[in-house]
Amino acid sequence: MVDISKVKTISIIGAGTMGREIAQVALMSNIFNKVYLNDTNDNALKNAKIYILNGLNKLESKGLLAHGLTTNELIKKLVIDKNLISSIKDADFVVEAIPEIMELKQELFEEIGQYAPEHALLATNTSTMSITKIAEASKRPEQVIGMHFFTPIPLLRLIELIKGEKTSQEAFDLGVAIGQRLPAIKGKRYIAKIEKESPGFIVNRLTIATSLLFNWILDMATDKGIPYEKIDNDFVSPPELGPLAKWDFLGLDIVCDVMNYFVKEISPEFAPGKTLTNLLKEGNLGRKTQKGIYEWVEGKPNRKTNEKAGLFNPEQYYAIQLNEGCRLLEEKIVSGYKIIDDTMLAGMDMPGPFGAGKRNYEKWSLMLEDLAETTQINYFKPCDMMKSGAFLKLRK
Repeated sequence: MVDISKVKTISIIGAGTMGREIAQVALMSNIFNKVYLNDTNDNALKNAKIYILNGLNKLESKGLLAHGLTTNELIKKLVIDKNLISSIKDADFVVEAIPEIMELKQELFEEIGQYAPEHALLATNTSTMSITKIAEASKRPEQVIGMHFFTPIPLLRLIELIKGEKTSQEAFDLGVAIGQRLPAIKGKRYIAKIEKESPGFIVNRLTIATSLLFNWILDMATDKGIPYEKIDNDFVSPPELGPLAKWDFLGLDIVCDVMNYFVKEISPEFAPGKTLTNLLKEGNLGRKTQKGIYEWVEGKPNRKTNEKAGLFNPEQYYAIQLNEGCRLLEEKIVSGYKIIDDTMLAGMDMPGPFGAGKRNYEKWSLMLEDLAETTQINYFKPCDMMKSGAFLKLRK
């Protein structure tokens, strides 16, 4: 068993959506004496503190904080600090939650490696990037793990825990133990242990593969003047957020950063389309700027119709995910498809592709061949493991 009793101080670097939510669950866990939240931006820190306070108050009012805990008691442990060095000098555990740009992460890890205590466990909350490349910059790669949370972090159960090439087993086990103690409203934390890294790990590898389709459909809708909510309505029923609204919710800048990383690591076909590129140029980043693919009013997308576009077959979505899951099995990122399905359910609140894929892989393989031809996107072509059904032998 790993002893986490010595991990008393956590420092979170970056006070955006992910950083402030990680800070909130760190407080909710009540395992840390101090929770530092660092950012270079005064406004981000101020807004993060208000967000955390509101979040804790809301949970307390619903009786969802652990027995005996109060917002007043927990918020006293939060330390807002603009200075990186003072915010990490006593840390037992440092979590980076800054934008998805490799150079920025490497620069930060160089500083963290220099100023954090020798014993500190270091984590990157990257959603897609190489833990190994980020860890190298710290000059202590054996102490660096990937710890990918899913927003809203206080609600969703999943944390993907990823080893870099030089991550020690001790650091990895400590990360798992800490992750298991961070509460989630939807139930017990599910830690997906990923022993070999790949771009996007599990959840984002599958969901970003589907972004190729949404990227293509988005540009087609722009060209034909089809209201974007009709595309989302093909996939979900309002008020549930469809795939395009989810991009807005996350931030189109983050979506494009991730796509551009996949361009470098997997295929040039992942490049953001002209609609996304134009929105980014105009500074329309989604919910956080009140405008993106949608107009956002009081934190919700302004939908004007419940009609469907009839352009999108949800089976295509699962076919693409099944194909990507089979690629993860081919690449030996995971040993069996059950891990992929369990991870998707815990992180996305929706079933993974293999339950239905076991019955439909032949039909879906033909569907993907057609989709590749229609869109001229070769990446949609089914891989050998999917076409042959060989994945059926790899459950665990």
